[in-house]
Parts: sequence; structure tokens; C-alpha cells
Amino acid sequence: MRHKYLKNATTLSLIAEKCTGCGKCTEVCPHGVFDMDDGKTPIVHKDLCMECGACALNCPARAIEVNAGVGCATAIIKSWFTGEEPTCGCSDNGGCC
Repeated sequence: MRHKYLKNATTLSLIAEKCTGCGKCTEVCPHGVFDMDDGKTPIVHKDLCMECGACALNCPARAIEVNAGVGCATAIIKSWFTGEEPTCGCSDNGGCC
């Protein structure tokens, strides 16, 4: 089952000009955020990104950027384990969005 997090909340970005199409990101992404398309690996399911950073760490071309361990997706994941309300600080009340 794929979890979608908050829409347009992830820090994930791809510098398409740097992408060599090696496919490492598709191999390591646990949520299928990337897909091979005509020799490149575009982001096809950005809202599935949990900002784990595996894609950026394994990209030999350094075409992927993500602030791993921060943001709304991380706050939501942590809340599942703690039972507390998610807090990432991006809203006026200190919660998430």
C-alpha cells in the first residue's frame, strides 16, 4: 500500500539536465516516486515521497535534491510512532500545514 502524504509538501526536486537515466533512484525508492521514461527517471509520484533521502544518496549524477528527515512527511511518520499530533512547524499553530 502506498501512503500519500501532504500534497506538494515534499522537498524533493530533480535537476533533469543532470539526470543520466541510470535508474538508481527507481531501485532504492521505497514508494515508487520515480519511473524510467525515455532514458530519464522523472518524478512521477512526488506526493508519495517520504523524504528518506535514499534517492539523493544513490544518485551518481547528483541530480536529486531532498532535505531528508525534515518536513511534513517526516512529522506525520513520527506521529504514527508516538501517537502525538504531527508537528513540523510549517503552520502558524506549530502543527503541519
